[in-house]
Amino acid sequence: MYRTLEQSARARLITPGYQELPLVVTLRYDSADPLAVHLVFPDDVSVDGEGVTWTFSRMLLEEGLTNPAGIGEVHLWPCGPTRTVIELHSPYGLAVIRFRTAQLQRFLHRSYGVVAPGMEDLAPDVERGLALLLGGV
Repeated sequence: MYRTLEQSARARLITPGYQELPLVVTLRYDSADPLAVHLVFPDDVSVDGEGVTWTFSRMLLEEGLTNPAGIGEVHLWPCGPTRTVIELHSPYGLAVIRFRTAQLQRFLHRSYGVVAPGMEDLAPDVERGLALLLGGV
């Protein structure tokens, strides 16, 4: 009974030389892990040629759309009125990705249709209860 939401998003990878490389990533939200969002990068943009998934809190995404947010490996901030930057730190280096804010907002609002804000702690119990009531259908 768990639900997964996936949405493709066009973005720009900002290189150290300030070039902008277009890429398409997948934003994923799963009711089985209701506090997290996943940012999935395709194979061709990773250091080792394998897809990479970054996971961070849905609340961080929400906060970063309007204010600078983040501690540690993931930081987000608004970049003008229509863009949002996600900065990812890893042992391999730094990735700076710029998105249209509207894409991220649309994904976030769609995720609220999967698990409403404030209900994240209850979602797994509700899913299990529904599965029991419906006999695993």
